[in-house]
Amino acid sequence: MTTTHQDSIAVWDAGAPYSLTQTLGIIGRGPGDRTVRLTPENAWLAFNTPAGPATLGISQRGTELHARAWGPGADHALESAPALLGAHDDWSAFDSPTVTETLPARVREARRRHPALRLPATGRMVDALVPAILEQKVTALEALRGYAVLLRKFGLPAPGAGTNAAVPTDLMVAPTPAQWAQIPSWEWHRAGVGPQRSATVQRMLRSSSGLERLSALPAAEAGAKLQSIPGIGAWTAAEVTQRTHSDADQVAVGDYHLAAYVGWALAGKPVDDAGMLELLEPWRGHRQRVVRLLQLSGLRKPTFGPRMTIQDHRGH
Repeated sequence: MTTTHQDSIAVWDAGAPYSLTQTLGIIGRGPGDRTVRLTPENAWLAFNTPAGPATLGISQRGTELHARAWGPGADHALESAPALLGAHDDWSAFDSPTVTETLPARVREARRRHPALRLPATGRMVDALVPAILEQKVTALEALRGYAVLLRKFGLPAPGAGTNAAVPTDLMVAPTPAQWAQIPSWEWHRAGVGPQRSATVQRMLRSSSGLERLSALPAAEAGAKLQSIPGIGAWTAAEVTQRTHSDADQVAVGDYHLAAYVGWALAGKPVDDAGMLELLEPWRGHRQRVVRLLQLSGLRKPTFGPRMTIQDHRGH
């Protein structure tokens, strides 16, 4: 893997099959998330950096990823691009015969069909934490809707959006930690975010200066430190480090659907969190890789059973 820089352009050669949509697909939070735009050949991401907001545009040409950046944080965005694209995600141990021979046939076949998957590392803790907190104990539909509403109202146009023909006109940068902290309680309420989740966001923001330093720690250590913040548990920490650290192991314990899904895939029946962890234990160190490959395998678990209802906090 090699990276070269020229002016505001960086080129990273993955040196192997690569998929932008499979790798970066977990970063965006639903179709209403205007901070990310993905196609099979191009990706656009807008985010805050220590130097200010940046827009990062990535185009794929074979195994080469060509990145361009705009805005005050352009240099920082280019420097972080290889990690974002999964350059530090090493699948060699997982692909070794020692591991491969132990995998269920469904997982082996998914890996054979999807060799282009990488796990991204954004390094941006707050950007991953806010939407993860909003997804606590509610349906994905409700959480994604609330996040999209807040982004549209309090986010800012991405550098180049509306002025540079190469940048999507509706691309946005999420609020900074200070801007999130200034959102009044009634705006959270109008977005359908209940007081428990908005209070957890506010507690997290009071630690935001220290949180960004966690991106330099190993994923397991960063996840443990996240859980020292009241209101952030194992599920939220896993959802964050999967995106910020290329976390190949942590599984979102407490997910409303995941345990049953893994149970159907690996045991032919639904299981609880303890059962899921028992099933995945033979691949400790790679448990998240196994889950991602199962999700790419096309398996759909049976849809019978109770559904979680949407809670509307706006009328209370």
